[in-house]
Amino acid sequence: MILAGGPGSEVVDAIELTILIPCLDEAETIASCVHEANAFLQASGIEGEVLVADNGSTDGSQALALAAGARTLAVPGKGYGAALIGGIADARGRYVIMGDADGSYDFSDLMPFVRRLRDGAELVMGDRFRGGIEAGAMPFLHRHLGNPVLSFLGRLFFRIPIRDFHCGLRGFNRDRIRALNLLTTGMEFASEMVVKSALSHYRIDEVPTTLRKDGRSRAPHLRTWRDGWRHLRFLLMFSPRYLFVLPGLALSATGVAGMLLLYRGPWQVAHGVTLDVHSYVFFVFLALLGAQFLLFGVIARSIASAFNIKREGNALQRRMSRLVSLESLLVLSLALLLAGGAGAWDCFAAWQRTGFSALVYGAFLKPFIASLAAVLLAAQMMASAFFASSIVVFSRHQLPR
Repeated sequence: MILAGGPGSEVVDAIELTILIPCLDEAETIASCVHEANAFLQASGIEGEVLVADNGSTDGSQALALAAGARTLAVPGKGYGAALIGGIADARGRYVIMGDADGSYDFSDLMPFVRRLRDGAELVMGDRFRGGIEAGAMPFLHRHLGNPVLSFLGRLFFRIPIRDFHCGLRGFNRDRIRALNLLTTGMEFASEMVVKSALSHYRIDEVPTTLRKDGRSRAPHLRTWRDGWRHLRFLLMFSPRYLFVLPGLALSATGVAGMLLLYRGPWQVAHGVTLDVHSYVFFVFLALLGAQFLLFGVIARSIASAFNIKREGNALQRRMSRLVSLESLLVLSLALLLAGGAGAWDCFAAWQRTGFSALVYGAFLKPFIASLAAVLLAAQMMASAFFASSIVVFSRHQLPR
């Protein structure tokens, strides 16, 4: 069924389902995908459309899709995500099911997605590992390394109960997904949709789906290492707890523990192996590095707050975040500054009392280094507090030109 209206049309719920197929130079397979999708709509009795969002094909894919019975949309922006963002905006169905144009997904078996959407799910993911992967359909690295690792990290970072995080066949409520303001234009769009849906507490279901060997003779657009890194980068940047907070806590705890252990004197680890002031300096640097990671976590959460980005975390973490304000950080940094300054002055005074003569190396250096570290940490904390607060202020006030 084809309804009147052009790109960006705001026709809402005019039809129930849009089958959206992003396309870039898929002349070998696009027509068969469209035929299969239209056959599903006819067999199921669902009022819907097949929409091909073309990303600048030069091999005649648009004409082939149109001749096969699809509505076509030219998306000027380049990239997998760009094609889908344009297609979702132009879709006329209440629900959208998206799938690749290379013939790897079975558009004749979409009813499980439709049932879950009708039942209230806002995002329905396909699970290729439960549904079945044909021989040669998924490269070895993708099947045994990339997809399992990235899916595990997605479950760990965001508590998303999805086994196949990057399945390209998925269905969703069009208006709910548009409300997420999806922005990424590359392959990481697949991760952005799932992560933002989870952070917005959408209902996410998963259904088995099959993956067939694609029908193209050329190399796929997906680049294993480049696109894998883009997915990982997105997951990390949307999880400051795992990118900054937890590493910062581990580094700081290790550094402080080492400092306390060596502060009173050398520690003999084994015969001929003794840790002393040089190891003490290492642990001081480790503690400072951990503190910097924690401060970056504060800044990341301030950015999320400034731009109304929902953040992951349990109730205790959210309460602790509310306690971290400019004023509380300034008070803490001032206390560290005074303590560090007093310690450094005491060390200098002790040296002065000896007439600036030679000092016991470890006895002087350890408290002096600890005092200077406290001063340095106070300065870092003060600067980070003002920087994080300035982000919030700038996001709420338009500065004069």
